[in-house]
Amino acid sequence: MDKRWEVKESKLEIVKQLAKDLHVSEIVAHLLALRSIETFDKAKLFFRPDLADLNDPFLMKNMRQAVARIEMALNKNQKILVYGDYDVDGTTSVAMMYSFLKRFNNNIDYYIPCRYEEGYGISLKGIDYAYQNSFSLIIALDCGIRAIEQIDYANKRDIDFIICDHHTPSDKTPNAIAVLNPKQFDCHYPYKELSGCGVGFKLIQAYCIKNNISFDQIIEYLDLVTVSIAADIVPLNEENRVLSFYGLKQINSKPRVGLEALMSTFNKAKKLTMSDLVFKIAPRINASGRIDHAKKAVDILVEEDYDRAKLFAKEIEAHNNSRKDLDQIITKEAIEMIDENKKSTVVFSKKWHKGVVGIVASRLIEMHYKPTIVLVEIDGILTGSARSVHDFNLYEAISKCSHLCEKFGGHKYAAGLSVKKENLNAFIDAFEIAVAEKITKDQLKPKIEVDMEIDINDIDEKLYRIIKQFAPFGPLNASPVFISKGVIDNGYGKKLGSDKSHLRINAKNSRGSIPGIGFRLGGEFEKIKDSQEFDICYSIQENEWNGRKNLQLMLLDIK
Repeated sequence: MDKRWEVKESKLEIVKQLAKDLHVSEIVAHLLALRSIETFDKAKLFFRPDLADLNDPFLMKNMRQAVARIEMALNKNQKILVYGDYDVDGTTSVAMMYSFLKRFNNNIDYYIPCRYEEGYGISLKGIDYAYQNSFSLIIALDCGIRAIEQIDYANKRDIDFIICDHHTPSDKTPNAIAVLNPKQFDCHYPYKELSGCGVGFKLIQAYCIKNNISFDQIIEYLDLVTVSIAADIVPLNEENRVLSFYGLKQINSKPRVGLEALMSTFNKAKKLTMSDLVFKIAPRINASGRIDHAKKAVDILVEEDYDRAKLFAKEIEAHNNSRKDLDQIITKEAIEMIDENKKSTVVFSKKWHKGVVGIVASRLIEMHYKPTIVLVEIDGILTGSARSVHDFNLYEAISKCSHLCEKFGGHKYAAGLSVKKENLNAFIDAFEIAVAEKITKDQLKPKIEVDMEIDINDIDEKLYRIIKQFAPFGPLNASPVFISKGVIDNGYGKKLGSDKSHLRINAKNSRGSIPGIGFRLGGEFEKIKDSQEFDICYSIQENEWNGRKNLQLMLLDIK
């Protein structure tokens, strides 16, 4: 698939001044400027994140009311139910809040809705469970911002709600005791991009401040916050960067036994990165909810006995392997249904497994780059997941079809929805119209955002050492991407893999050559043959083999 390379721009005067002030190259200064690091002081905070720079949690709307209600529940020994969504953000949130509250009261339990019986968000079944078991307070995490009717239902049963959410609010707010969501239009919390678990952590932080509990007592929860940040693909700047920086330290030095048990199921590098959390930890946590029940993900994350956690991890790994098999089968079937003439994709089968529809939607976009929805049938209702392409607001497009949806919610790039079977064709047509009205030609072509063009000779150990300090990497702070033009292979480049689908190059420079590896780029081999010049798009990595380390290029594209 042909890709666009879009090179970012920065202000030259800022770059030059920053290079001078920091005693760094203009390459490094440019990379910083692109991340809105334009002064010495900002650079200091960027390279040395400090927990003292976390925002005051009481700046968040309704925080004092939320803390007061928890205090009342704990003081009166009321039963508290911690409720969360079934994905990674939800389960890490529940594990964190449950573990914290258990310190003060044994009248705490947790509830994760069944993906297949209850669907996304707060369910009436969950509220009934709370009522039947005499819970006075429900703390909802990573869901609830649109649960207007559900909260009214709970209020009639004298069950109070605290909602901790980060999804886009609607015009109406649920009638809960407190709604914590920095994206509320009248919330003055300075950072809007917290994960659901991040919002929950701010509630814990606020409770500790109010009750004179040292921050050191809650730093252990930053591992869960960091896993949620990685899995939910939220921006990795400002407050999220601070949380993730220290969360990764926690994961790599003293992880909770549940995470340690999960790590034992795969070949672990010496130090886990955000990428490892996205591609190794998160899928395993998600697998429980996709194949069985997400409560098991919480079970392992709150477990304190390593041997028991290992048993949980073994079961979760089996679920993850089942998920992989389903993913491959359904993706293959879904590809056959795609209409190449449309600007959107909506595919449906009643025999597909709901647990993998989000993954399948992402797979389809990799092959057919356009906004995609994958639906399955559960009890006569079509439900599923939507994924978007770069810079296209999926949430807005679905909103235009809301009259045909039973419910929906989500973000710019990902959403969940339900549609009655009899409305499917009308929804497909309406969604196509909504997409076609707004999407541009460029948005239908995959884009690689490039930090800058450099010469191959600019790549050395010093540059890489500084780039490493940009970590942790994620949205709005991605690992720097470069392009180099007029590159020549030294003649030892070749196709790799049993199916020859990968590509290895050895890019000549003044010091010899730099190896590069391009997964699924084997088809580009003809471009590098016979000393012909070609352009490469890549990031810089360190490869370790037999105790030796050397720089290599991770190829993203070749032209």
